[in-house]
Amino acid sequence: MKKMDEISAKVIPAVSKFAGAKPIMALKDGFVLTMPITLIGSIFMLIKSFPIKNWSNIMAGIFGEQWAAPLNQVTGATFDIIALVAVFGIAYSYAKASKVSAVPAGILSIVSFLVISNAFVVTKAGEVVTGVIPKVWTGGQGMITSIIIGLCVGAIYSWFINKDIRIKMPDSVPEGVANAFSALIPGFVIVLLSMIVYAICNATQGISMTEIIYNILQVPMQNLSDSLVGSILIMAFMSIFWWFGLHGANIILGIISPVLTANSLANQAVLDAGGTLVVGENAKIVTSQFVSIYAKFGGVGITLGLIIAALIVAKSQQIRQLSKMSLLPGLFNINEPVIFGLPIVFNPIMAIPFILVPIIAVLMIYFSLVTGFIQPFAALQLPWTTPPVISGFILSGWQGAVLQILITAMAVGVYLPFVKMQDKVAYEQEVAYEQENKEA
Repeated sequence: MKKMDEISAKVIPAVSKFAGAKPIMALKDGFVLTMPITLIGSIFMLIKSFPIKNWSNIMAGIFGEQWAAPLNQVTGATFDIIALVAVFGIAYSYAKASKVSAVPAGILSIVSFLVISNAFVVTKAGEVVTGVIPKVWTGGQGMITSIIIGLCVGAIYSWFINKDIRIKMPDSVPEGVANAFSALIPGFVIVLLSMIVYAICNATQGISMTEIIYNILQVPMQNLSDSLVGSILIMAFMSIFWWFGLHGANIILGIISPVLTANSLANQAVLDAGGTLVVGENAKIVTSQFVSIYAKFGGVGITLGLIIAALIVAKSQQIRQLSKMSLLPGLFNINEPVIFGLPIVFNPIMAIPFILVPIIAVLMIYFSLVTGFIQPFAALQLPWTTPPVISGFILSGWQGAVLQILITAMAVGVYLPFVKMQDKVAYEQEVAYEQENKEA
């Protein structure tokens, strides 16, 4: 125990410092701003691809062959601009954390993103169409670029303002106008640097900076995350951080979410092009839905299994009452009551199942995708509070619901012996306490 305390004393401050660093916080908070548009887009995508057999034919018979065109317009206007929303959010969050006017930083980040990206598309016939914004780079394929640009613009803009290198207006000038003039000098520098980057990339590589970042950084990162080892590490580290009392999901997903979302959008691009997703060929396996809907439903560690196991075997009043109170939040994927109430944090008995259950779940999900029991996930997103079984059905039909039920059963089985050990300790403490009261 003493050794564990020594490790905790070294690890927790370091991880907390990393998680609280301005770029990490900006990345996490900025990416959260993309959630409204992805959820709204998902509603329309769900209508288009509801998990019922022959759904498309049924709708075509009612509304005509072009019934999905308006729905595609909505999904294209949400998922296809996610990188633009992300770059705004990241720069905005960075500037806000630096205690400077944040909106100009967000606007400048969008401008910078567009400056370094191409403003033309090439048709299949080889014709160059200029004066357009290619959605291919403002969507999933531009995610890593949006992170880099957002952080750089946020940092540059904040530095200029905090160093007071700006145009100052009299106090009588309205705040909005004053902020606009304050942004002129940092804005000019940001746009100038963006133009220089574009010119250098175009002259030396013949492609835009966005494409270079995609090829050099994003593709390898997506491939690394889209592996069995990568998915295991993602879930294991989430549990490990939570066991130390740190918000593992925020720390890990704050960094990896853009890549997982890019994997989802890459799958959607295949479907939009009329292709079929094939695992091992053109389909990404590990996506945001892989993690949120299947690998951590009920909360990180799939503690819903722990709660059910406790309701089955617990004798101690402490664990039984805690499990009853934690069940409803657990069904909506909120598990802080059991993590801090049992507790799981710094609990050596619960460390093994808390880390092991998500790893086994990853293996089950991965095997289900590889064997074709469920299909690879595309752009459809669900609110994180959607209860299990319901979320599985909406995302993957009855197969998804069955998979979540099987994962829950596995979690109950793994947690059961450890819950018995924990319950025995709590029960003996309760008996001893009662005995002391009787003697008193």
